Amino acid sequence: MPVLLVRENGRVRGWPAYVGAVGLGAAALALASLWTSGAWATGIGAAVTTLSGLVAERLQPQRGTAAGGDATAAGADALLRTAAGRIPTLRQVDRPEPAGAHHADGRPADGSRTPAAPPAYIRRDVEPQLREALGRAGFVLLVGESTAGKSRLAHEVARTLFPGHAFVRPLGRAALPQALRVAGTRRRAVLWLDDLEEFLGAGGLTTAMLAALSAPAPAPGRRVVVATMRTQEFRRFDAREEGRLTGSDRDAWRTQRDVLRQAEVVRLARHWSPEERRRAAAHGQDPRIRAALRAGERFGIAEVLAAGPELLAAWHNAWTPGANPRGAAVVAAAVDCRRAGLRSPVGRDRLRELHRPYLEERGGGDLQPEPFDDAMNWACTAVYATSGLLIGNYTQGYTAFDYLLNTPGLPPVPEHLWQALVARVTPAEAYDMGLLAHQEGRPRRAAEALSRARLGGAPGADFLFAITVGDAGRPRRAAADLAGITRRREDRLGPAHPDTLAARHQLAFFTGEAGNPHAAAGRFAALAAHTASVLGADHPDTLAARHELAYFTGESGAPAEAARQLARLLADRLRVQGPDDPQVLATRRSLIWYRAGEPARTEEKLAELLADAERCLGPDDPHTLAVRSSLAAFAARAGRTADAATAWESLVADRTRVMGPDHPHTIYARLEWARALASSGRPEQARTLLTRTLGDARTLLEPGHRHLRLARELLAGLPPAGRHRA
Repeated sequence: MPVLLVRENGRVRGWPAYVGAVGLGAAALALASLWTSGAWATGIGAAVTTLSGLVAERLQPQRGTAAGGDATAAGADALLRTAAGRIPTLRQVDRPEPAGAHHADGRPADGSRTPAAPPAYIRRDVEPQLREALGRAGFVLLVGESTAGKSRLAHEVARTLFPGHAFVRPLGRAALPQALRVAGTRRRAVLWLDDLEEFLGAGGLTTAMLAALSAPAPAPGRRVVVATMRTQEFRRFDAREEGRLTGSDRDAWRTQRDVLRQAEVVRLARHWSPEERRRAAAHGQDPRIRAALRAGERFGIAEVLAAGPELLAAWHNAWTPGANPRGAAVVAAAVDCRRAGLRSPVGRDRLRELHRPYLEERGGGDLQPEPFDDAMNWACTAVYATSGLLIGNYTQGYTAFDYLLNTPGLPPVPEHLWQALVARVTPAEAYDMGLLAHQEGRPRRAAEALSRARLGGAPGADFLFAITVGDAGRPRRAAADLAGITRRREDRLGPAHPDTLAARHQLAFFTGEAGNPHAAAGRFAALAAHTASVLGADHPDTLAARHELAYFTGESGAPAEAARQLARLLADRLRVQGPDDPQVLATRRSLIWYRAGEPARTEEKLAELLADAERCLGPDDPHTLAVRSSLAAFAARAGRTADAATAWESLVADRTRVMGPDHPHTIYARLEWARALASSGRPEQARTLLTRTLGDARTLLEPGHRHLRLARELLAGLPPAGRHRA
């Protein structure tokens, strides 16, 4: 049998060429050497090798390694190319897989290894809308859930509209600048950004790049950006999300959101309409489509064709002793790498390390785990000719099939995985991980990642690092860092620049958090006026500054004035943002707090607010948890200390689960739980909890932090051990 030799990490590996099976030469197999996992049984199958002879050719391999240290990362020039090294036209991309479409579930009828042809394209209801958008817009984004059929739809429509356009597809974020250069030199080009989220963030796509690409071509022609994005990722840029963010993570979020605002968005439903199902039934001679139609009431048809539900079931079932528990652990590690914010593939040797704690947590040797090589083979083996649970190869590393990321009930990313990753990633990857950790309310993790990003020179990392340091319990350090950042921004950008105003906001906030609410109120008063003059009275930053002004006014000892300010702010926010906006809910909570009157009525208002927060944001949102904190506090004020202790205990459990045990909000809830225990006649339980909490807090919070002071005050107020107060 002919053999193609592929050099991997200095080793030469023999690959069966399968020329007779697929009818292609060794040039086409170069694609498999980059996109598959090795031999047929350990990769996503040779379906990729039949794709019009296209080659993912790495022209100048990027220095360094993929996350994991043992696989060369996709180079800065890694673009999809033909076997001859040229950028293909869309006419040449005659199968959907090079555009990012998942392979379709099914085996060839003759049982051979020859990959089956894709199922017939079924026209989707949104196709006319997509055609119209591509006909007029320079940037079109197709949004839908994993395996909804986004890439297939976009490919089919783009091929008919732009057959002669260059198909410029970067195979990773590092290749984006080269892709932009290549597309910018063509009269007619389609820049193809499948899974757009992978091209956002540090070093990613910006509005300036889009503007440069849309500049007039050297001769009559047209350049178009076509992108896809999972719904879950797109939701991160919903207008409501902005209210959850502060400081640099809000700035980074806005930078990415501004890119998305340039796009004309077309949404693709996961479930197929009756008309789409009727069109699919016309192709019932294909057993894959028949099977998908049978399952389509529960799952989306494209979802079934991509074998998503079957792959998910295979992962769950693999934990059975004697099945593929090590493979399941490898997949779990790869899934959590992506959930931690890592967008680059993970090397094989790194997965060998990362999976071990997952396996031990499930039973280790009692599960009768298979050898690691067998585990990788299983995880990478395609379900029929679709995809494996892992996608990738020795050369570039592996990523988890994106369908798995939406699995309901996944626990938080474990500490062992986070620590193992953050020590090995690049500065840009560390920034992505830190930004996501901060948005998820994990400031300690965010500070760890952003410290690495800052030391590596990632743009904007110093600002976000300062904020995460403050959020993690060191507000004085944050204020000192932010004072320097504010001065530098004023000198470089001017006092009216939005970035300067954002730095002033964070400096004022952490000034107050560090124990000087009077100074914070003064800073926010000046900032609110300045922001209103620059950005407008109804701008979210102006409203945010007014909220903080009211809060620190109340903390300075003027609750009535704080309530008056909050009442005016609430009216403006309701007019501008609507009743369900997270910041409207936050303003309602603050107003209830500072306007507190008769306890029963106050608790009734808080209960109404909690119902609204759970409806709008969900039970685990930080705003929702904050409302529960206020309810517990008012239960204690009303003298229902046992109820308060129960409420605080429940909140501690939920904040620990959602934010982690190290978050200052979790520590505060533990202190208030101890206070309620002491007030309800359980001083020894309170002492134990306070002592443990104080010990933990000393290692996390800077000296003099208000939570440390509260812990010591509560301990001092307890009766001596063994004695109860009368």
